Amino acid sequence: MPFSPRELGNTILKELDISNVSFEETKTFDHYDPENKTVRLLSDRFDRKSLTAISIICHEIGHAIQDHNDYKPLKQRTDIIKKTSWLSRLSNTVMLFAVPAILATGAYSFLKICVIIILISTLIGLFTHLVTLEVEVDASFNRAMPILEEKIPTIYHDACRSVLKAAAFTYVAGVFANVFSFRYLWLLLTRAV
Repeated sequence: MPFSPRELGNTILKELDISNVSFEETKTFDHYDPENKTVRLLSDRFDRKSLTAISIICHEIGHAIQDHNDYKPLKQRTDIIKKTSWLSRLSNTVMLFAVPAILATGAYSFLKICVIIILISTLIGLFTHLVTLEVEVDASFNRAMPILEEKIPTIYHDACRSVLKAAAFTYVAGVFANVFSFRYLWLLLTRAV
């Protein structure tokens, strides 16, 4: 490609008159942060002139466009995550420390409470992933793909569409993981009763 993702990102934001969004490198994962109005990409993606890097930045800019347009599912997802992050941390703590301690000490009467906490957290995670799926599909195919179709040669559109599918449907795996976790926890709870 004749431009890097950073160059393309700056061009797109300028063309769309979105001036409050910045770019940052991250060591964790590619994402858009709606609170700080920041597109974060893995550091090796920003200057790599590849179709994958360009598709990913367009996907994340798709979230910035959603935010700029007050896209309701993005707002819902952000609110759900903000309001329930404490429950997720509690659930992880219970899973890592309380459940093993209960199993090691034989205090099985507390197991039911732990499983209920984990089950509620898993249900909220499932709901969040379902909302997220709509947000991700919209960012990929309604926001990013039209930009890519305008900015890059037609010969590369199918490859970009494949990258965007992967970006969007990563959350499908999250939904299935939560469904299987829910099923396992439900079986554990019904046996602990």
